[in-house]
Amino acid sequence: MPDQTRPRILAVTNQKGGVGKTTTAINLGAALAELGERVLIIDLDPQGNASTGLGISARDRDNTTYELLLEDAPLASVIRQTGVERLDIAPATTDLSSTDVELGNAENRVFLLKDALSSEVLLTYDQVLIDCPPSLSLLTVNALVACDAVLVPLQAEFFALEGLSQLMLTVRDVRETANPGLRIEGVVLTMYDQRNNLSQQVEADARATLGELVLQTRIPRNVRLSEAPSYALPVLAYDPASKGSQAYMELAEELLARHAKRKEPA
Repeated sequence: MPDQTRPRILAVTNQKGGVGKTTTAINLGAALAELGERVLIIDLDPQGNASTGLGISARDRDNTTYELLLEDAPLASVIRQTGVERLDIAPATTDLSSTDVELGNAENRVFLLKDALSSEVLLTYDQVLIDCPPSLSLLTVNALVACDAVLVPLQAEFFALEGLSQLMLTVRDVRETANPGLRIEGVVLTMYDQRNNLSQQVEADARATLGELVLQTRIPRNVRLSEAPSYALPVLAYDPASKGSQAYMELAEELLARHAKRKEPA
């Protein structure tokens, strides 16, 4: 697959649940699409919340990421259009929850997603976002092997940094064994309340510990972000003027700017 036409693949991951991972995958995808990027979300979470949040009903999930990984279904047969222009999704169901058991000690078990994404249909996209499960399972390792970089949503609450070290170790292990180009794209603070001293302290600790890995954009606590999934819409479609919408547009712009800067000749 030629590098110049290959899309950038980001794994959105944090083994801690409830940190805004799926919210970030959905709304960052929608924001990138709004900026003119052609985006594919790979739902790799057995809960399938990204699929539901983008309006893909259970009856429209005959072919899913389970079939993609375990039954060699072509990527093109799995992809579904969403109601958002330039944003598609490869949906998931709870079938994915049995992946670790079904694959057992299969020799190629960590390369299944990478192999599946070698399809030429991927060349029609500019950005691919992988919504990972809230664990460091075989599914997450598949995402780390297949992606270019990792985006880590970090909840601005007590104990936020706990467990992040394990993710960093996993990224290092994958870099050393299966994906030498893997990097951390950034850490994005989520559920941030600027009026709350705790949020400010978490941000200070994160920046002191992780430095420039922490993105400038912060995703606020916002009722519109919480409401949008119940309407099967990203917040940009549900309430474009909301603070949540504005924050995800800023995040998309910051990530695109970082990527462009990285591509500049030294």
